[in-house]
Amino acid sequence: MALFPQETNDNLEDASNELILTDEEVVRFQIGEVFAHVPKEEVESRIEQMKEATSKNLEKLEGEKDSILAQMAELKKILYGKFNDSINLEED
Repeated sequence: MALFPQETNDNLEDASNELILTDEEVVRFQIGEVFAHVPKEEVESRIEQMKEATSKNLEKLEGEKDSILAQMAELKKILYGKFNDSINLEED
């Protein structure tokens, strides 16, 4: 089950914070469905890369959302102009 980008970003931030607290030099890191023992520095690097990718994806999705909301607002104006109060487009 895929997480939403914001949840993924939050989980990566939590993992990064937990990694800071650990005294271990080698930690378990999930790769696919398997956990591997990986040096802490490599895990920190991988988490940072994953956070950057997730943040970029989140920014892209936010931009798409804003564009879609603007299109919806424009369409609502057109439909309300055409049908007046005989149409209800508001969410409940």
